[in-house]
Amino acid sequence: MIWEKAQDLGRQIGQTTEYQALRRSEATLREDKETVAKLDQIQTLARQVDQMVATGQMPDQATAESYETAVRDLEISPVGQAYVVARANFEKLMTKVNQQISDGMEKGATSSIITLG
Repeated sequence: MIWEKAQDLGRQIGQTTEYQALRRSEATLREDKETVAKLDQIQTLARQVDQMVATGQMPDQATAESYETAVRDLEISPVGQAYVVARANFEKLMTKVNQQISDGMEKGATSSIITLG
């Protein structure tokens, strides 16, 4: 029963305007060659930073600045902004959903009525 309810919740979340907007913005993001190039650059720089940190080194100034510039450029582009806004709205929705689930769990844990099934 819990799995069916989870699937139904997932289906309902998939039908929200927030989720649909996120999917549209992701598709637009993937179709924009300039934005894809920025994302690739960000991922490459992030891997370099991660490798440096893993070996106990701090990233050099040039790498850190390149990363920050690439992220900022992505965020201020129209396609990037649309994605950031859609992602933030979806995260707000999911925060509310998770809070409702937590509230339900609390009520379920303190309820004297057993409803297995």
